[in-house]
Amino acid sequence: MKAKKLQQITDFDLKLLKIFKTVAECRSFTTAESVLGISRSAISLHMTDLENRIGLRLCQRGRAGFSLTEEGQEILLYLEDLNRAVEDFRSKINHMHKKLKGELHLGLINNLVTMHHDLITESLAHLSEEHPDVCLNLSMSTLSDIECKVLDQRLHLGAVPLVTPLSGLDYTPLYAEDSYLYCAKHHPLAQQKDLNLNDLAHWTAVRPNYAMPERAVRLHQHLNCTATATDREGIAFLILSGKYLGFLPNHYAKKWQDDGLICPILPKKMHYTTEICMITRKGCRPNLIVEQFFLHLRSLQQRKQQTSEN
Repeated sequence: MKAKKLQQITDFDLKLLKIFKTVAECRSFTTAESVLGISRSAISLHMTDLENRIGLRLCQRGRAGFSLTEEGQEILLYLEDLNRAVEDFRSKINHMHKKLKGELHLGLINNLVTMHHDLITESLAHLSEEHPDVCLNLSMSTLSDIECKVLDQRLHLGAVPLVTPLSGLDYTPLYAEDSYLYCAKHHPLAQQKDLNLNDLAHWTAVRPNYAMPERAVRLHQHLNCTATATDREGIAFLILSGKYLGFLPNHYAKKWQDDGLICPILPKKMHYTTEICMITRKGCRPNLIVEQFFLHLRSLQQRKQQTSEN
């Protein structure tokens, strides 16, 4: 057979080599026929085609039986090397999925750390444990700032209250956050009984100057808001001064309430619930680190739901 240089290896070449490997392992066209599910004549044509493409005689077939030529035996060894290389490639790709490298940029609304639901902290812990080469970058900020940074991809994720959904973002619910109206323990309303909503307008209150759910906006209309604050910590400062009423999430207010420094006012009426969500940018390029974070997050959510149902 005339010597011939092999050009680029095509998918068809790989198919022919796979047939050759099966024939060589079966040691006959007849046995290979049932394994491959094609006729002996088709196998013979494929073998001839492969020999022509690589310019080598690979096997003897005829009345004397089937046998590999020296070149055929050598090609079979090379084919085993090729298969090992493909398997090694697949293994390395899978290893990349298991050993991720890169950064995860996560924005969090202020003061979520006191929330008793630990979905975020546990998800980050699992991600860090399984992929120690991933660098976690956390930033605490306001709702609007986090939304903007997720939209322009300076952040991969953001944990924020759901107030007004934006069309460019996807929202994954995390948990519900309950907020109540509080005053300091030495505020006159702390000792007053038989309060009603009209009594609240006689006392100064603090209003957040960030976006709020619709119910929160309605409840603030009962208050005499003479002060504003950019975040929950600022609201807490003014409540603790003893001069202002203000709304705080119950998980954030718990420490001061347990210490007897603040107390809720009209909790059955003056409270609202905010859904905390994880936001991502719609249509953004798939990110394996983000996907792994969400795998842990959803797994934890399912476990907690099963626990609560039991």
